[in-house]
Amino acid sequence: MSQPTPLRVVFFGTPEIAVPTLEALIAGPHAVVGVVSQPDRGRGRGRQRSASPVSQIALREDIPLLRPDRVGETETVDALRAMAPDIGVVVAFGQFLPKRVRELPTRGYLINAHASLLPRYRGAAPIARAILEGEVETGISIMRVEKEMDAGPVAAMERISIEPTENTQELSTRLAELAARAVSDALDQVARGSIQWRDQDASRATLAAKLEKHDAVLDLRESASALAARIHAVSPKPGGAVTLVGPEGDETLLKISRAESEPYAPGASPKPGTPARAAGLKIAAGDGWLVPLVLQRPGGRPLPVADFLRGFALPDDARFAVLDAAPPRSEPA
Repeated sequence: MSQPTPLRVVFFGTPEIAVPTLEALIAGPHAVVGVVSQPDRGRGRGRQRSASPVSQIALREDIPLLRPDRVGETETVDALRAMAPDIGVVVAFGQFLPKRVRELPTRGYLINAHASLLPRYRGAAPIARAILEGEVETGISIMRVEKEMDAGPVAAMERISIEPTENTQELSTRLAELAARAVSDALDQVARGSIQWRDQDASRATLAAKLEKHDAVLDLRESASALAARIHAVSPKPGGAVTLVGPEGDETLLKISRAESEPYAPGASPKPGTPARAAGLKIAAGDGWLVPLVLQRPGGRPLPVADFLRGFALPDDARFAVLDAAPPRSEPA
């Protein structure tokens, strides 16, 4: 069987999670004729302006690079048309793609690698939301980009398990590698003319809104397992936030970036926020113990709990604050 003609691909992406897919395309049989990324932004502590991770790859490989404020502006569309792409690939680009961009390639569409099992977790934060909701698996969906966010027909899904204490960054890294393979396979199918699209069941769709800072505040009245999931969803940054209250009423903010949950012994029902120091540290929650594994003081380094407690004396009468009212949360997925 003769090999299909390689496709001319324009790539739309911005953050680190998009880099493995771009690098796989550069190394593969198809031609990456252009890259579109977000404009340079202030990054890091000094907020120095720098190119996005995807832009850096394009610059390194000398691939034509566009960094528009709005991808639908006439100058950008004209530059894309001059690249004569057969198809576009989108991974975490971060801008709305108007119709004249979506339909510009000769194949008439763009494909997107979305980090969820669609139609679940459409939106900006599918990875963190899957962890937050206690899912045991997630994956990558290869979909066609349409006007409604993450609602286009799906051609393929790849699944992976979510590990019990895996955080958003760690899961993102694994999903990025999965996306690279899934996109490469999908482009080969497009080139052969064998790709098949299936409409999503919109009745099963859920929204994965971006997590905000207040989502990191731990309400110790919640179940211990839900708190552990919240910690991993917001880690490594900012991490789950708890307030230690000393015997004199002094308060210290602590961050928990990895944790487990443990049931109470039969008949036990300590007040939420009560610490237990046996074999490390446990914090009473709504229905069991929240067991911090990694702790951090403001300005300090994240440390395994045993190392942290060697340098931080937990007063005998200390307790962890329980909120008077539950903090506002982003809309659930």
